[in-house]
Amino acid sequence: MPRFEPFSALRYASANLDDVIAPPYDVLSDADVDELEQRDRYNIVHVDVPRDRDGDARYHAAGERLRSWMADGVLARDPEPTFTLYRMAFTDAAGTAREIVGVLGALEVVDEGAGEVLPHERVTHKASTDRLDLTRATLANMSPIWGLSLASGLTRLLTEPGEPVGSVEFDGVVHTVERVSDPARVAAISAMVWTDDVLIADGHHRYGVARRYRDEMRQETGSHETSAELTLAFVNELVGDQLSVEAIHRVYRDIGHDDLVAALSVGFDIAPAGTVSSATLSEMDRRRALCLVDRSGQGSWLTPKPGAFASVRALDGVWLEHLLDHTPATVTYQHGVSELQTLIEADHTVTAAVLIRPVSVAEIERTAREGLLMPPKSTFFTPKLRTGLVIRLLD
Repeated sequence: MPRFEPFSALRYASANLDDVIAPPYDVLSDADVDELEQRDRYNIVHVDVPRDRDGDARYHAAGERLRSWMADGVLARDPEPTFTLYRMAFTDAAGTAREIVGVLGALEVVDEGAGEVLPHERVTHKASTDRLDLTRATLANMSPIWGLSLASGLTRLLTEPGEPVGSVEFDGVVHTVERVSDPARVAAISAMVWTDDVLIADGHHRYGVARRYRDEMRQETGSHETSAELTLAFVNELVGDQLSVEAIHRVYRDIGHDDLVAALSVGFDIAPAGTVSSATLSEMDRRRALCLVDRSGQGSWLTPKPGAFASVRALDGVWLEHLLDHTPATVTYQHGVSELQTLIEADHTVTAAVLIRPVSVAEIERTAREGLLMPPKSTFFTPKLRTGLVIRLLD
């Protein structure tokens, strides 16, 4: 099972967290970065999303900036290895109040296919080396991956508060961090995570970057004992009452509308659904149907035909792959109904989209236990972790 260890965390020494932390880099638009850069000259995006130089020079500048913040006392390192409890309190899209409690620590980087740290979905290829270049320049893990521990009982070890570090609210979500330095409690948390597999919920690409950086360090040093053997991770127990999992919808191009409908009709009964709105999602659950959205914003219910998917896993994304893999259709992904509608209106290359239903926590666990993989972009875990609450140095 994977090692999960405390480390001497690098934290903002006295800043207002509201001014200096940020969403993860991969959900930020240029306008978002503009706003965060202007909010505070020490906002973490100045390091995590460097834009003030061209080419590779921006990564060197990010590394120098991080080191200068440490030298000037903007960032201070814990004097001893610690874990950081991280709580997110929020109300989900269905109106249910939830609190996720997990722990920030250093998770072992294992070889692909070796088990222990498991993907839950196939990963779309990313050619960019941005995160690897940033890791090399800063010698730091900036944004954590999100891991779901299959170890029953982890939540119980995290319930008791730790030493308060800070709390901040973003978009209705209260993010609270607490330091845990007591050796007995640190050892208990580490040992609990070590008892079972960890499933990657978010950050598959970041974990792949950590693997590439680890391999570089092994080749450079000849050692398997460097800090690159682990990476920054937020780990919480895979339990349904905490997690909020939303769907990522499918957007289709490179196929005519009639051909798309014909391919879908092999497995679905298709009926008018009217104008699509956020209420469509709850109606999909009631009908046990998907919804095809055309360029005018009108929907069609896609109700599975009896027996059509008898030999296929009962996942919306798998059903769509089963019907469309042998067509010329290309697929991209979009979270949120309103965001999807905006995309369809603005991008005339889009043929149509399909709204799918969220994957259940039970299905996520079954996937992990059976060693299976869902299609790419099957799950959207919310809320998103913030960057800058904890930094892990690679020294």
